[in-house]
Amino acid sequence: MWSLLSPAVRSASFLRRMQRRSQQGTRSYKKVEEEQPRAPNSGNSLAKTLLTVTLFSSLVFFCFKMLSFQILFLFSGLSYAAVVDIRQASSSVSQVPDYFETTTERFPGPTQTGSAPFLVETNPAPFGNPTSFVANAPLETALPIANNTDNGSIFQLVGQLSSYFPNPVGFGANEYALPPGANVSQVHVLHRHGSRYPTGDSTVARFGSLIHNITANGTAQFTGSLTFLNSWSYKLGAEILVPRGRQELFDSGVLHYYNYAQLYDPTTKIVARTTTQDRMFKSAINFLNGFFDYTWPQNATLEPIIEQNKFNNSLAGYFQCPNSNNYRSTGGNNASLTWEGIYLADAVQRFNSLVTGSYKFTTADVYNMQTLCPYEEVAFGFSQFCTLFTYPEWRGFEYSIDLQFYGNNMFGSPTGRAVGIGYVEEVYARLQNHLYDLPPGSTNVNTTLDQMNSTFPLNQTLYFDFSHDTNIAAIITAFGLKQFAQYLPPTGPPADQQMVVSHMEPFAARLVIEIIKTPQPVKAVRPTGQPSDSTAYYDAGEPITYVHFLLNQRTIPLHRSYTQCETRDDGWCEAQTVLDVFQGLLAQARYTESCFGNYSATPYGTVVDGVPVG
Repeated sequence: MWSLLSPAVRSASFLRRMQRRSQQGTRSYKKVEEEQPRAPNSGNSLAKTLLTVTLFSSLVFFCFKMLSFQILFLFSGLSYAAVVDIRQASSSVSQVPDYFETTTERFPGPTQTGSAPFLVETNPAPFGNPTSFVANAPLETALPIANNTDNGSIFQLVGQLSSYFPNPVGFGANEYALPPGANVSQVHVLHRHGSRYPTGDSTVARFGSLIHNITANGTAQFTGSLTFLNSWSYKLGAEILVPRGRQELFDSGVLHYYNYAQLYDPTTKIVARTTTQDRMFKSAINFLNGFFDYTWPQNATLEPIIEQNKFNNSLAGYFQCPNSNNYRSTGGNNASLTWEGIYLADAVQRFNSLVTGSYKFTTADVYNMQTLCPYEEVAFGFSQFCTLFTYPEWRGFEYSIDLQFYGNNMFGSPTGRAVGIGYVEEVYARLQNHLYDLPPGSTNVNTTLDQMNSTFPLNQTLYFDFSHDTNIAAIITAFGLKQFAQYLPPTGPPADQQMVVSHMEPFAARLVIEIIKTPQPVKAVRPTGQPSDSTAYYDAGEPITYVHFLLNQRTIPLHRSYTQCETRDDGWCEAQTVLDVFQGLLAQARYTESCFGNYSATPYGTVVDGVPVG
């Protein structure tokens, strides 16, 4: 019956437009006459036209009334809403000509959709097979890099400034398809924003001003590979998404639709959360456009939480953690400065040999030049700064960022756990199916929003939250994923390094928590091949629920962080065991002390568990 009603409503909309035009009378036609030259005998022609339109409009108006009556009579109570819609629509007059009208679909043709995909349950090989197709990319990344014996991409060596790519090596778990009879029942997605311009206080902008000044006043002249600096100028914006960033989030929305579409109930609207910051808000919108399409407001309500100093927000937890923004949480910067002086020593000497005049590059200058490469790459598609450095120097750049994140935001920071604990407690509450109920001040959560079902729903199978790189790093720390707590020396990378920022926090990074239900306990070591007998995948026992963590499409093996979890090659852990672990995470974070305590700063390397020493 609704399929019959929809064309009627569209027809009524068309009839209303015709009625409005006839009611505009001579004034409308006078305007047309003023805009166009009058043809001979146009007065008689105009009178005839007006008479014809008036008669036609009367007929149309009568048909419209009869149509409304028939709808009301035939559809009784159900059609009342449709009649109300018709009346409401007549109260708003569109100023857009019919031929530019795009807000409603007229003459759309067939619109039947197919079954929603569920690739997470049907994909036989999530990772591991050679690729047979590589999508076209808008950025120029095929650049000649000196000493690139690995034939690797430097754009996967630029830490949190890397354009999104799935972790190429994984975190130590085997990637498997779901065993027969298993199903994903709920998914929590925590997503970083897409590629952006530098932040407003970025040192690369100051470097741009420096180069402009010394070239303008003749302090320096650049030669060789640096010749381009003589005419180069800083043209980057600040903070907001670049086109590549919009694409990353849209593509991610499409990817998550393929993976999880069948978890969405089309008769409901989900609540997705982001922050009010421009790049955060638009990242969420681009993702939802990819997951649903441009009509996403019919499927989701977007909740932008205020991101500003002194406002509680678990998606930007550092604003309610003063010690995360002062000298107490800068150990990573100090360690990085030490490392920069080591790995950039040759580059500083090399660049200074290409400068004539009194100016000499410092290590900080050269580091800014290296940082400009990924920023210009995602903003303009190409950067001349990229080929100035050797492949080993790009590896050094990656490690400098690893040091910063480890010491400023993760296990090497005294506020690492505290900044992320709010989101951890929100997930814990969702998994227990109750509203956030901790006293105000226990974490950086916005308790006003989290204590209402309308803004903190518990009945969703899909949860989409959008956050920042350092905040997600702190959340990983607050979850107690100690696989990434390995100490990073400021003098060079350790063997078997686990915490690599480009693998964890590139632009558009995503942490996904899947809740998986199985008919029996899944074997800790999966069978090889693809056995036809489903019993090959299971041990005897009752149905069970597992938790599966993925970071950038690769499994985080929970037993490497939670000793209570069974050692499994698929990285899963029983849900009840995970909840038992989560129960103790708030106390471990020491939120009030970490964020507001008056403790002394300690040297880099002293803090190893994301909380103050002592």
